[in-house]
Amino acid sequence: MTDILDRLATEVDKIKTSKPAKTSKKTATVEPEAAEMSVMEQLLASEDVKFPKVSDVVEGTVIEVGSNAIYLDIDPFGTGIVLGREIKDGMGSGKLKEGDRVSATIMDLENEDGYIELSVREASYEKAWEDIESKRDTQEKIGTKVLSANKGGLLVEVNGISGFLPVSQLSSKNYPRVDDGDKNKILTLLKKLVGQELDVRILDADRESEKLIVSEKAAQSEKDRETISNLKVGDVVDGEISGVVDFGVFVKFTQPKSDKTEGSEEERLEGLVHISELAWQLIENPRDIAKVGDKVQAKIIGIDNDKISLSIRALQKDPWSIVTEKYNIGDVVEGTVNRINPFGAFVYLDRDIHGLAHVSEMSEMFPGKNIDEIIKVGDKYDWKILSIEPKEHRMGLSLVEKKEKKAKKEKKEKTEEKIEE
Repeated sequence: MTDILDRLATEVDKIKTSKPAKTSKKTATVEPEAAEMSVMEQLLASEDVKFPKVSDVVEGTVIEVGSNAIYLDIDPFGTGIVLGREIKDGMGSGKLKEGDRVSATIMDLENEDGYIELSVREASYEKAWEDIESKRDTQEKIGTKVLSANKGGLLVEVNGISGFLPVSQLSSKNYPRVDDGDKNKILTLLKKLVGQELDVRILDADRESEKLIVSEKAAQSEKDRETISNLKVGDVVDGEISGVVDFGVFVKFTQPKSDKTEGSEEERLEGLVHISELAWQLIENPRDIAKVGDKVQAKIIGIDNDKISLSIRALQKDPWSIVTEKYNIGDVVEGTVNRINPFGAFVYLDRDIHGLAHVSEMSEMFPGKNIDEIIKVGDKYDWKILSIEPKEHRMGLSLVEKKEKKAKKEKKEKTEEKIEE
């Protein structure tokens, strides 16, 4: 600021000492002070100079880099200084050097040393948000560093702006598969990602509330889809169980060898084996037959964008294909009650074959009673086979033992009534 004022004073002195122009007698007398101000205004107008103010963003050239300060040439206003933490460039452009052109925000027009005090960080903050909003709109893939972790996800940084990556938005590679859903175990796995660089896409960015949400899954899905495009329904894959949940198990696997191009890196994908595709028998809890780390072979039965459906039982012989060789309609066989629900009881005749005793059969035999008052889970009873449908994996059953006991009881009651009569 001192530099420009000195220049203006010099120019004014030159004008005042020069020969005044002739004026008309009718021209009004101008006071010296008014004339001087008019000259300054004319000079400023001719130079087309507009003075900046605090909070304005100006551009400057780095002329000196010190250990704790950087000096900028803010032409034509003088020299600016950037001190301490205000040097940090939020856009991540790295260390500034002489000759660099940078944007800076004016913090003070003239500090105690006569410099224009500037902040590169303040200017970069706005620029950083503009860049984030642009990448959000274009869904550009960007890199981000994991700063820390909590039970809900990861804290990351984009352009110097803190953001959040929820657990649900992690890629299948980094998603923490924990059998019992223990949050402390999940946090332990998430902490292993701290310090790593992840590719993400921006899901939400709000400058006013300073909210920034990113997704690794969204960035990974494009790469996964490219790899998945080499797969087809019917392929058999070898993998490892990466997670066990109530509705099935997740399996990580690599592409079948026949689908890999020579010299290509192995891309690990993940698919879901639904509980109904784990085995031919009914599975109540996947954890009863599977655990993380188990090696399995599965068949691809469905591909939907980046979602892969697998089946383990599809590679096993269907026991229902030979059910009629062992069981026939009308046979009375022993079976164990596996499960009771509102519409009947599921009964296993052997390891793989099960049937349903419908609630209507029970109600007819024991009116007014609930099923669990008639039979108990885990107990064995005699059952009559009413129907067999191999293709649908269905078998209809009727409780024999209870029905016969009821018939005997009714016959006895009728006999007693006749005697009384």
